[in-house]
Amino acid sequence: MDAKRLSVASALLTWYDAHRRDLPWRAKPGETPDPYRVWVSEVMLQQTTVATVRSRFTAWTTRWPTAKALATATEADVMAAWAGLGYYARARNLHAAAKAVAALGGFPRTEAELRALPGLGAYTAAAVAAIAFGERAVVVDANVERVVSRLFAIAAPLPGSRPAIRAAADELTPTERAGDFAQGMMDLGATICTPRRPRCLLCPVRAWCDAFATGEPDRFPVKQPKPDRPQRHGTAFWLEHGGRVLLHHRPPRGLLGGMRALPTGPWTDEPPGLADAPGGTGWRLLPATVEHGFTHFRLQLALAVGEGSGHEPGEWWPIAELDGAGLPTVFRRAAEALRSGR
Repeated sequence: MDAKRLSVASALLTWYDAHRRDLPWRAKPGETPDPYRVWVSEVMLQQTTVATVRSRFTAWTTRWPTAKALATATEADVMAAWAGLGYYARARNLHAAAKAVAALGGFPRTEAELRALPGLGAYTAAAVAAIAFGERAVVVDANVERVVSRLFAIAAPLPGSRPAIRAAADELTPTERAGDFAQGMMDLGATICTPRRPRCLLCPVRAWCDAFATGEPDRFPVKQPKPDRPQRHGTAFWLEHGGRVLLHHRPPRGLLGGMRALPTGPWTDEPPGLADAPGGTGWRLLPATVEHGFTHFRLQLALAVGEGSGHEPGEWWPIAELDGAGLPTVFRRAAEALRSGR
C-alpha cells in the first residue's frame, strides 16, 4: 500500500498542477485560500452541481463577502438567497456558523475545532481544514468515493462500503499538500473518472487502478438498487387580492423549513383537493399539476386559485415582485403555473 499511496499521490498532484479547474471559490496558485469561500462553496456543492453553484456562489459572496457580513444578515434574507439550492437546513446552519465564527474572531484552523461549528459535519470540516489551512484531513465526497472505489476495486456495495473507502482514502492522503490532493481527487472524479464511460486512457493514476485492470471500471462503485420513492399529494393555493398573493412561512424545522411558500396543507397519500384552503372564496382547481422529487418521496401538487379579502393571515406579497420572494423550487414552479393558468 505504501508504494501505491506514494505513487498515486505524486501522479495525482502532478496532474492537478497542470489541469486544475478554474473555479470561483478556488484560490489561484500561490494565493492563500480564504476559509470562508472554501466553506460556503463546499456547503453549496452538497447535492448541487458545479454549473448551478458558480453563479449562486458569486452572488452570495458579493452580497456577504465574509463570515462577519453573513452573521449580520437576517435569516429571511439568507433563506431567500438560498432558494433553489435545496436542503434548506444548510442555509440555516451557514448563518448560525457565521455567527459563531464572528464571535470567535475568525475561523478555527483544525478539523476538530471546525466540527464544533453548527452544521459542519465530517466532510465539510475536513475539506475546510485541508483546503484552507493545509491540515492533513481525509476528504471524501462523491467524486473521491468513486475514484477510491475504482483504485481498489472495492466490491462491497454502497453505502456499506463507505468505511472501507474512507480507510483507503486515508491511506492515500499525503501529509503535504493534502488540500491540493483532495481537490485533485475531486477534479479527477468530475472530469475523467466519471460515473459512466470513464476516460481511463487520460487518467494519471490508471497504472495503479485495480478497476481498470478488471476491464470494467464503470462497474465500481457497486451500488444497491434504489427503492421506489413513495408518492405524496398536496394542493398549492393561490389567494390573490389587490395585485398581491398570500404567502406563508413554513415551520422553522423540517422540509423547506422557514421558507416562504404558497399555502399548502399536509402532503398526504391521496389528493386533498380544497380541504386545506387558507380562507378566501371562489376556489377552483386548475387542470394542471406540478411534480417535484424530494430525496425520499415524490410530490404532486394540485393547483387552486381563489379570491382573498386581504385580511387572511400570512404575508401579502406583490405579484409583480414575486421573483424576489425566494420561493423554493417546488413553490416557484407552482407559482409560475398558477400565474399563467389563473
